[in-house]
Amino acid sequence: MSHITEGSTPRVTAPHIRSRKGGQPIVAVTAHDYPTARLVDEAGLDLILVGDSLAQTVLGYESTLPVTLDEMIAHTRAVRRAVRRALVVGDMPFGSYHESSLQAVESAIRFIKEGGADAVKLEGGSLRVPAVRAIVEAEVPVMGHIGLTPQSVLRMGGYRVQGKTIDAARELIEDSVALERAGVFSIVLEGIPAEISRIITERVSVPTIGIGAGLDCDGQILVFNDLVGLTFGHTAKFVRQYLDLKQEIAGALKKFSDDVSTRRFPADAESYHLPQGIELDLVEEHSLEMPPLGPVN
Repeated sequence: MSHITEGSTPRVTAPHIRSRKGGQPIVAVTAHDYPTARLVDEAGLDLILVGDSLAQTVLGYESTLPVTLDEMIAHTRAVRRAVRRALVVGDMPFGSYHESSLQAVESAIRFIKEGGADAVKLEGGSLRVPAVRAIVEAEVPVMGHIGLTPQSVLRMGGYRVQGKTIDAARELIEDSVALERAGVFSIVLEGIPAEISRIITERVSVPTIGIGAGLDCDGQILVFNDLVGLTFGHTAKFVRQYLDLKQEIAGALKKFSDDVSTRRFPADAESYHLPQGIELDLVEEHSLEMPPLGPVN
């Protein structure tokens, strides 16, 4: 007897994202917690990446390198509880797949079993093909990520646009084809010239999702905090800010502080009262007072 049931809202799956190649652009956002993920899902976006960028946007690190697998899984679990429709992709952090294919598979399975993710993402091209292939063979969908890969910041010497020379561009194209052959269902292209993104998008049969990679990708992704203006410090050139949420929050906190300081909060309508007809008569009853505390013998 089958116990498989369908929900009222069809969920986005990895095969569905793959089928969007060359069609309606895929809309994706990186989100890291329950409230933001719920807003994103209810807005009807296709894909939520629980990105390791939470190391900077949520945990206050200077790079993505310090965030741990346990931290990523905890945030993925929070996002999962909020999402009913969008595909949830867990971002495998630095050090969780670099030692061996076995380590990569074990980390990916933890994202599925403990985090509730629908798929995982990892950074790197041809070098990561063994890990990608092993994870896919373990029945876990994989999203690739090439170009400006933040986990490679030490090797790159900073966050720099990639693929600006003929050799570097050729390597990116080769990386994309290698990832496609390894079985990824999509590839994130970050921080590369639009011309190279166009070539890659035309060359591979899986969707490309751009972030700082021009208009010709099969979809686009931004970090939620960047999109709504809830960031501190430098913002990348490719970010389009749709809201100044940081300023809105600062204004709300200032108003709250002013209202408390001037005793305008709480108002009578925001306070609780005894039911009508009940009078309170407080009489001092010394017998009920607690004795002074002293040393315990």
